[in-house]
Amino acid sequence: MTDFSDLLKADNNQPARSIRIVDAQGLEAWLASQPERVRTLVAAQKFKGKAHEHAIVLGEDAADWSVVAGVASREKLGPWCLAKLAETLPEGTYRLAEGMAGAAMLGWLTAQYRFDRYRKEENGSGARVLLTGEVAQIEAATRLAEAVALVRDLVNTPAADMGPGELEAAARKVAKRFDAECKVTKGDALEQGFPMIHAVGKAADKSFAPRLIELRWGDPKHPKIAIVGKGICFDSGGLDIKPSSAMRLMKKDMGGAAHALALAQLVMGARLPVRLHLLIPAAENAVSGNAFRPGDILRSRKGLTVEIGNTDAEGRLVLGDALTLAGEDKPDLIIDYATLTGAARVAVGPDLPALFSNDDALAGEMDAAGSAVDDPTWRLPLWDGYAEMLKSDVADINNAGEGGFAGAITAALFLKRFVPDNTPWVHLDTFAWRPSSRPGRPKGGEALGLRAAFHMLQARYNRKK
Repeated sequence: MTDFSDLLKADNNQPARSIRIVDAQGLEAWLASQPERVRTLVAAQKFKGKAHEHAIVLGEDAADWSVVAGVASREKLGPWCLAKLAETLPEGTYRLAEGMAGAAMLGWLTAQYRFDRYRKEENGSGARVLLTGEVAQIEAATRLAEAVALVRDLVNTPAADMGPGELEAAARKVAKRFDAECKVTKGDALEQGFPMIHAVGKAADKSFAPRLIELRWGDPKHPKIAIVGKGICFDSGGLDIKPSSAMRLMKKDMGGAAHALALAQLVMGARLPVRLHLLIPAAENAVSGNAFRPGDILRSRKGLTVEIGNTDAEGRLVLGDALTLAGEDKPDLIIDYATLTGAARVAVGPDLPALFSNDDALAGEMDAAGSAVDDPTWRLPLWDGYAEMLKSDVADINNAGEGGFAGAITAALFLKRFVPDNTPWVHLDTFAWRPSSRPGRPKGGEALGLRAAFHMLQARYNRKK
């Protein structure tokens, strides 16, 4: 994982180059205060004060230079306003000429994320260090960046090196770091206790055997929260096999598990006063002679029978068993993450996780939190009228809706059947992938809806409150 520990440092008047922040509205006034040589140099670099632009400003001699950077608004610095600088400036140490970096510290860090596990060592550019007087915020910003990097690392790793066993190892590593309990159920115990997780993963090679990974942390007297993440480490579609083009990115089908583990890491790192229960149903949806079939009827942990209308709708099956176990503890709330449906991407695109909830207050808290930290989600309806699409003639429910309509909604309605009626629950259907780069957010695996959920949990459970 990228080491962020030395990229933010307390400002003790160390030597550093200055970054002056301006916006388009304030550019003219700033230029008027500068000598002609600076105005000429800035104009030559076509600097207009727009977001993510910057120009180099020379001092009295060539070795004395500083930076002027454009932002959308000087009044409120968002997470990504300094990210382009952290990507493009020469290595070295910098400080803001005035004001505080605030939320922008996150982008400064995540812009320097690298996934280089499979690259030969190259002489790349060195670190860009930002000095700040906001010493108390350095640790929190670093924890956020580490959680984002954890999601990116897990999702970017190809399926051959990120199977259920590797997901288990990642969870055990986090558990050890925070002295959490870690339990893994597999083999006969999985088949008996979590039959849908077993059915989805049983066709995989033994080295990719399915399992349920659990982590528990915190004082049992504190409010219980459950975090569940879909851990399908590769999805071929099963016997309803995907075309090759649709399989290309299926290494990211464990993106829900990556988000859930990263959120658990944030909760424990902040020592929120909660009793945390993390659940990751991990499996590979493979093809072999013992793969589950279209038309099969599975019995779930909850006791509901599920007719398999489509083996490529496997994520909701493993989540169904995990959500059932989560609900048995009677938690204060349940959050689940899943790269569940292409329909959600059609509806809201790659940037916005589709959010479903059985609790309006909880959904409102998530929306407010996402707006506060620039990690938006978009609520879609749990429209009970579409539950008829999941009816089965031979079982309690079908795992795939008929007609091809409202795929994200019917998937969420399927999950709802496994959540206790009186338990607040939020389901995030996330893409976990960025198809093109933006400042601080490279192409590849991405954390979407992670910071929003953590901010919501902080507002609910922070000790200070």
